[in-house]
Amino acid sequence: MPAAIEKHCWVAGGPRADRKLVIHSEDFSETIEADLAQSVALQRRGTWRDYPLGVAATLEHAGLGLRGANLLIHGEVPQGAGLSSSAAIEVATALALLEIAGHSIDRVQLARLCQQAENEFVGTRCGIMDQFVACHGRAGHALKLDCHSLQYELLPIPDSVQLIACNTRVKHELASGEYNQRRAECEEAVKCLATVIPGVRSLRDVSLEQLERHRGRMTEKIHRRVLHVVTENARVMQAADALRAKDIVQFGKLMGESHASLRDRYEVSCAELDLMVDLAGKEQGVFGARMMGGGFGGCTINLVDARHAETFRKNVAATYERQLGIRAEIYVCTPADGAGRVADESA
Repeated sequence: MPAAIEKHCWVAGGPRADRKLVIHSEDFSETIEADLAQSVALQRRGTWRDYPLGVAATLEHAGLGLRGANLLIHGEVPQGAGLSSSAAIEVATALALLEIAGHSIDRVQLARLCQQAENEFVGTRCGIMDQFVACHGRAGHALKLDCHSLQYELLPIPDSVQLIACNTRVKHELASGEYNQRRAECEEAVKCLATVIPGVRSLRDVSLEQLERHRGRMTEKIHRRVLHVVTENARVMQAADALRAKDIVQFGKLMGESHASLRDRYEVSCAELDLMVDLAGKEQGVFGARMMGGGFGGCTINLVDARHAETFRKNVAATYERQLGIRAEIYVCTPADGAGRVADESA
């Protein structure tokens, strides 16, 4: 259940007469060139360039022929913070390249292609959630997504609360490798359970009762991973019910349960994230807090009464720095619209 926020990745672009992509990143103060006509130019390098070039290669492979283009990229989304900076650059780049080439595209297909670029070109085995909300987010709403059918529902978040992202300013090196490892562990569990439970294609097809009945077929570690996923899926449904009922207290309670499961069962938290969640729980007006993103650092997300947002920001930042000597970055956010063309304000 993600939400888009008003942290943007901006891509300005214009066509070229040749088939080259010339891309300048303001964030990295670097310009790269690649020729769409030469497949060797569209190879993974393990740097920021993989995201826009991976999108270009994926669009080309999907039959959406591109024109050469000059692109200027400026990102506001903090990198490595769990705020989906990769999805932001992928979706923004894709929309820019497609518009320059004169193509329109269904937003679901766009999300799929951007996920494919990150999976196959960048090499991160992410799901589709980040790219999907970047395409479909709406101001003032969270988005409940069924990752099988890609059916989604927009759920209103009351104006009386704000989303506050607290960046721990740490990112442990094992993060990306451990994320892929968790995916592998879940896939191992699916293979195991599919032999005894008809129709299982992913862990969302497994009930808690079925998991406990067959837990002897898997290791204790794999069982913990599956237990997190199965209970987290149930929490998403409960959280949707809470938003429909405008029960923010229940929604916040579920956030706390989610963090505990991510910490103890999925084991993707870290000391800095746990401290940030603990500090949030001591502040007035906080309904819930949990880690977000791939874990092992990055951000927590906090649901806070808007009247207490500024006090929360100051207190948590000060206490976190006092205890760890790290100056946190704290972003007071509101749910925003997903990607789109920037209106010409001079018109």
